[in-house]
Amino acid sequence: METRRDIFQAIADPTRRAIITLIALQAMTPNAIAEHFDTSRQAVSKHLQILTACELVTQNQQGREIYYQLEVNKMKEIDKWLNQFRKIWETRFNQLDEVLLTNKNKRK
Repeated sequence: METRRDIFQAIADPTRRAIITLIALQAMTPNAIAEHFDTSRQAVSKHLQILTACELVTQNQQGREIYYQLEVNKMKEIDKWLNQFRKIWETRFNQLDEVLLTNKNKRK
């Protein structure tokens, strides 16, 4: 039995990040996505399966074609998680700026 993949495992792979970037603006078929990579259609399908399992992308059937689109709400979850760290490093950068400015003013 395959364990459910973590969102962060999914986005750790550069190919999957590239797929997310491709479908961020418009839904695409697996063949259209595969045209952007020097890999087999099957390899792209495996990446799409992982992204789908993590609910980062959704499938939408239109006639005979399946289109993959980005699941924006899942991306918001990633952003929310990262935001807590963004606040920490912005505070540290601001503190570093103050230290550097203080040192610069002392040298004058």
